[in-house]
Amino acid sequence: MKLTAPREDFLAPLQSVIGVVERRQTMPVLANVLLSARENRLSITGTDLEVELVATSMVNVQQGGDITVPGRKLLDIFKALPEQASVTLSTEGERISIKAGRSRFTLSTLPAAEFPLVEEINAQQTLTVGQSEFRRLIEKTHFSMAQQDVRYYLNGLLLETEGQSLRAVATDGHRLALCEMTLEEGTKTTQQVIVPRKGVLELQRTLGTEGTIELAIGTNHIRAQIGAIRFTSKLIDGRFPEYGRVIPANPARKVEADRESLRQALQRTAILSNEKYRGIRLTAKPETLVIQAHNPEQEEAEDQVEVSYSGEEVEIGFNVNYLLDALGAIDTEKVEIGLTDSNSSCLIHSPGATHTRYVVMPMRL
Repeated sequence: MKLTAPREDFLAPLQSVIGVVERRQTMPVLANVLLSARENRLSITGTDLEVELVATSMVNVQQGGDITVPGRKLLDIFKALPEQASVTLSTEGERISIKAGRSRFTLSTLPAAEFPLVEEINAQQTLTVGQSEFRRLIEKTHFSMAQQDVRYYLNGLLLETEGQSLRAVATDGHRLALCEMTLEEGTKTTQQVIVPRKGVLELQRTLGTEGTIELAIGTNHIRAQIGAIRFTSKLIDGRFPEYGRVIPANPARKVEADRESLRQALQRTAILSNEKYRGIRLTAKPETLVIQAHNPEQEEAEDQVEVSYSGEEVEIGFNVNYLLDALGAIDTEKVEIGLTDSNSSCLIHSPGATHTRYVVMPMRL
């Protein structure tokens, strides 16, 4: 293998895939990236067996071939080279040499045959979606995924296609986030898949804001073509909870507040909440929402926010972090909180909009 290109044409694809390459691996080849050179095109692949990323760039290929090289070391070398330096990569037996100006590096390699690749994903359906809309779908929901829950199907994000809608849902059992977007071309099949947490975070990092992406959904994998980067992730094999049953249909009491005022009041009150449980008490009264917190040291905080509410008084406890996460993901000036009673979940969304909804379960204080 022998190829030449400016430093940046190697660096950009390497930076795109390095997120899934880990130094400490049970399989040494997983600490490497796969370099494949064909017809003036270089593709660089990284994988951790759960998520695979492939990035391509145009280079001058004098001699094609495939080889795997230590990923982090290769990235560090390219980062350290001067900008716009002309770099030549060439294999010499079981080593690869990197030359740029007066600098020369030699790295050990492993055979490309040892590198695990995801070939076909047997797509059940393929969608073309706007990149910024799909990114929004993930950003509005991913924070509600569970972390290392024994209910493994909660450690990921549900993607659901149904008619004209693509929906993302995440829950950790204490709160739920739902966001949906409209598809230009409707789908004939309703399909639910769970993308694992690592895949979701890597996908979020890879997504940009311009153009469209190709999304292929299989039974065991999901694949997205994002410009010159191809993302593939395994899916979690499990049954996601029937989320529709936990979303309050039409809460009896609706409190409308200025989102930023409420967020700041919650942050202030949270300072004196119990550090472990993060509980705060909300009391909705006509035109006022009272927020209270106390902790084991007998310290107390209270704040009040002007709201639009005319119903009877209701008192309910919540984890303040869950409320703050939901308010941080809503981007309108006003926010509506739907309350039923002191033992029921609350529904948080923008007034008049239902494409993004947050459910937070109450806690006993």
